[in-house]
Amino acid sequence: MTDRRSPQDGPRKRAVRIAGPNTPQPVRQARYGLARVLSKRGLCSRSEAERRVREGRVRVAGRVVRDPEFPVALDAADIVLDGDAARGAAHHYLMLNKPRGLVTSARDEQGRDTVYRCFDGAGLGWIAPVGRLDRASEGLLLFSSDPAWSARITEPESGPHKTYHVQVDAVPDADLLAALERGVEDAGQWLQATSVRMLRHGDRNAWLEVVLDEGRNRQIRRLTAAHGLTVLRLVRVAIGELALGALGKGAWRTLTPEEVRALALPSDHASG
Repeated sequence: MTDRRSPQDGPRKRAVRIAGPNTPQPVRQARYGLARVLSKRGLCSRSEAERRVREGRVRVAGRVVRDPEFPVALDAADIVLDGDAARGAAHHYLMLNKPRGLVTSARDEQGRDTVYRCFDGAGLGWIAPVGRLDRASEGLLLFSSDPAWSARITEPESGPHKTYHVQVDAVPDADLLAALERGVEDAGQWLQATSVRMLRHGDRNAWLEVVLDEGRNRQIRRLTAAHGLTVLRLVRVAIGELALGALGKGAWRTLTPEEVRALALPSDHASG
């Protein structure tokens, strides 16, 4: 075939396609450590996932991977855990009325009963407590298989307030209630309540409503002890707008989609 270009046309140039704003771009999937992906899929905790990976119980694309930080896509379909496809299960969001005397842990070195006894026979798979209540405390305790959601609930700066009903061994006056709100330093930590009010009292003890915007270890017990009060009972009755209500002792229920969304919204104190 004859080249019809004239000598003035110069050498033939290859056409170059310039990408415009609407030109589809290749999508690069974010990659995460293998243990984190297993945790995000709600299959186990992050620490448990790391242990299983190191034990050689996880395969990626047919080969055993022992590095918990091995990069994989969050929706990778070729991950196998203990011989089964490691597919993400539908997440669970639950509330429990924790009885007094149970340890908020999956296992207890001293052999004491844990909160997981309340879920015996439910077939829920892996779930983890969202925050904690100590063994002597009772009331509203959340559980979930969704680590990202749990992190939003427990975030000190933006998580929901927690409300407690606390029985103490004296009848505090207005000055003492104000002192609990002002706070005190204990073991290098500043402890204070967002609000404290009297619910009812007798001759020798009283019930207080105490609201916290963050949860330090045994915070209410330490705060009241610093002011000469001993806690007789401590019941968490609400997290944000989610109230314990009439849920029986040791009973649990699934949260509604509306409750799940509301708990994850930034609390009012996030901007205060």
